[in-house]
Parts: sequence; structure tokens; C-alpha cells
Amino acid sequence: MKYIEGFVRFWYDFIVGDDWRVAVGVAVALAATVLLVDRGMNWWWLLPAAVGALLTMTVLTELSRRGHDDG
Repeated sequence: MKYIEGFVRFWYDFIVGDDWRVAVGVAVALAATVLLVDRGMNWWWLLPAAVGALLTMTVLTELSRRGHDDG
């Protein structure tokens, strides 16, 4: 049982990491991209755009937190 718990914890930490919002955002963008492309739409660019937006969001959030901590 200890090995299974360690395995699950590893994958949780690897996928979710520090910010669960990024993991959910990537999962939603991936699912939306799969559904749209499966229906014949040329929306392959949605996933890279979403990842870029999520990265920007996390950087701006961290900069905002650091700005408030230094004051």
C-alpha cells in the first residue's frame, strides 16, 4: 500500500505541482482542443495559446505577490 500511495503522490506532484489552476487550465484547454479538432475544426492553436495565457497569468500573479510583500 505504501508503494501505491507514493506512486499517486508522485504523479499528483508532477501534474499539479505548485498551482492547481494551471493543471486545470491545461486539462480544459486540452479537452477543448481535442473536441474541436475531432469535429473537423482547425483549432490546434488553442492549446499553445492557452498555455501561453496560463504562463502569463502565473507570472503576473507572482509579480503581484512579490510587490505586496516588499512594501
